[in-house]
Amino acid sequence: MPNRSHEKESPRLQVPDDFSPEEVKNLSSVMNALLADTFALYLKTKNFHWHMSGKHFRDYHLLLDEHATQIFAITDAIAERVRKVGGTTIRSVGHIARLQRIHDNDQEFVGPTEMLKELHADNKSLVESLRSAHEVASKARDYATTSLIEVWIDEAERRAWFLFEAIQ
Repeated sequence: MPNRSHEKESPRLQVPDDFSPEEVKNLSSVMNALLADTFALYLKTKNFHWHMSGKHFRDYHLLLDEHATQIFAITDAIAERVRKVGGTTIRSVGHIARLQRIHDNDQEFVGPTEMLKELHADNKSLVESLRSAHEVASKARDYATTSLIEVWIDEAERRAWFLFEAIQ
C-alpha cells in the first residue's frame, strides 16, 4: 500500500505568478486584514441599517443599505486576489475577529447621528488601511491589486463623504 502521509501536507498553491514567498506572505497578510475589516464594516453597516430610526429613517436606511451592498461586493475580489498571488485567505468568523481592526458595535441602542459618525470614522479608517495595502502591493509590483485598491479607496472616500455630509 502506498504511503499517503504526504497527502496531509499543504502544498503551495500552484499559480502562474512571479511573487516571492515573502511577497506572497506580505500581500496575503495585508489583504486578509482588509478582508476582515471589510466584513466587520459590512456587518456594522447592516446592523445600523436594520436599527436605524428617527425623522430621516428612510434616507439613512436606504443610504446604509447602498453602502453595505458596495462594501460586501469587494469581499470576493479581495479574497480572490489573495488566492491569485498564491496565498490563503480567511476561513471563519473567528479568523475575521482575530484580524479585524474595525471595532464591532454591540450596543442595544445607537442614535442615528452616532451611527453615521461611527460609520464615517470607520470608512476613513478603511481608506487608510487601503492606502497601506496599496503600498505593499506596489512594492511587490502587484499592479492588479493596486488597480483594484484604487477603486476601493475612491468608493470608501465617497461613502465617508456622504456620511460626513449627512451629519452636518
